[in-house]
Amino acid sequence: MTKVVQTTRHYGMGIVLGAALAAAALGWGTRREVAAVPTVPDAAIDLSMAFRRIAAEVTPGIVSIETMTKPRQVEMQDGALDDALPAPFREFFRDDPRFRNPRRGMTPRKRGGGSGFVIDPSGIIMTNNHVVSEADEVRVRFQDGRTFVAKDIKTDPRTDVAILRIEGAGELKPLKLGNSLDMQVGDWVLAVGTPYGLESTVTQGIISAKSRSRELADREDFLQTDAAINPGNSGGPLINLKGEVIGINTAIASASGGYDGIGFAIPTHIAGWVGEQLVKSGSVKRGYLGTAIAVVDAETAKQFNVAVREGAVVKTVMPNSPADKAGLEPSDIILTLNEKKVSDPASLQGIVERLDIGKAYPMEIVRGGKRETLQITIEEMPASFTSRSKGRERSEASPASFDALGLQIKALTKELARQLGVENVKGVVVTSVKEDSPASEVGVQTGDIIERVGTTTVASVEEYQKAVDTLSLTDGIVLHLRNQDGKRYVVLKSQE
Repeated sequence: MTKVVQTTRHYGMGIVLGAALAAAALGWGTRREVAAVPTVPDAAIDLSMAFRRIAAEVTPGIVSIETMTKPRQVEMQDGALDDALPAPFREFFRDDPRFRNPRRGMTPRKRGGGSGFVIDPSGIIMTNNHVVSEADEVRVRFQDGRTFVAKDIKTDPRTDVAILRIEGAGELKPLKLGNSLDMQVGDWVLAVGTPYGLESTVTQGIISAKSRSRELADREDFLQTDAAINPGNSGGPLINLKGEVIGINTAIASASGGYDGIGFAIPTHIAGWVGEQLVKSGSVKRGYLGTAIAVVDAETAKQFNVAVREGAVVKTVMPNSPADKAGLEPSDIILTLNEKKVSDPASLQGIVERLDIGKAYPMEIVRGGKRETLQITIEEMPASFTSRSKGRERSEASPASFDALGLQIKALTKELARQLGVENVKGVVVTSVKEDSPASEVGVQTGDIIERVGTTTVASVEEYQKAVDTLSLTDGIVLHLRNQDGKRYVVLKSQE
């Protein structure tokens, strides 16, 4: 329900004060000079007229999206049903076995909504995946009141982009997709959508930042804006002063659940490419390396003797991935791929995903302070691919047995390597990690194999200890690790 806020008027004193002001304005009583109303600058008028023109041009192509999900029978386990009770009754029935024992139950009917915009006159509409995912029925309503049921829905959860098709709407006026890469911090933008069910709402702001990541999707390179975005704006367009869509409004960072001045939009250099594939084939095929990568920050630059934000640093390498087959190693700095400059993880992802599957490309890297060129053959990203590494349990041991890094180490035998799921590997194996130690803080785990300490290859406990003794935790010690999930590196530093 929309909350209506009414102003309170104070009549008694307000009438007297109002009469006095009117008398003064008409020259009654004491004569006073009346200040001239300042002239509105032409630039402000021009900007206002630009907003007006853009709003008039784009609103016919903006739609409201209503979704409905039917009740479903699901298996309820261990108190799942009591969470479905109205809040005031949960405490009364929390120990009632009827609500605690495993049983089948029905999820409630769900209604939701968001926004979208026309991208093709034949009836193709772009929105967010999270607006339409799992919906049994999706309705599209235009500004003129016409409503249509979406007949075909294609989604890409990795980017949170979706495409809908409607029929019988006649020739529609599509919005033009602009180049989001041309947008700069400070550029004016308009957000259009259906916040809180209020159709065709237009708000204005600027681009506040670029290349933001919020861990909302696997592929992120958000534009940040202070244009007012609220629940219901999801899927609507973010528009530049040319009237072009440069982003899909997707999320907000908010303590209240509403507008706090921090909104995020999927840039069209991602959404447009994804949407084109969804329209043509119904799915998105993208290349992948099989790595987790990170920005080259000051600490990384210091450790590997490169400039800050020069390339992207490889954090992990997954086994049997294109990166692994090409010989890429954790701590390698990727400078270029296919002769295109890499400046951060987002730029590398943007290059990789659009390369031809099955084709080899040159990759320039920095390894150990030296530049090298690898040839990497791009493969199609598996549906189950994720860059997040799986964790394992840590074990405890006697505190006296831990070294300065907080590790307990033993030699890696062939039998132990086989048990750990790695073969033909040289190094030492971590048998225990001390709580609150430098190693614990960076995620070293029991079962990790240490192949290198800094630039030194270690094949025995003695070699490992000697390499550690020559380095300083104050400056940082780099460990190159391997386990059955792949290869990675970590930097351990003193906690003082």
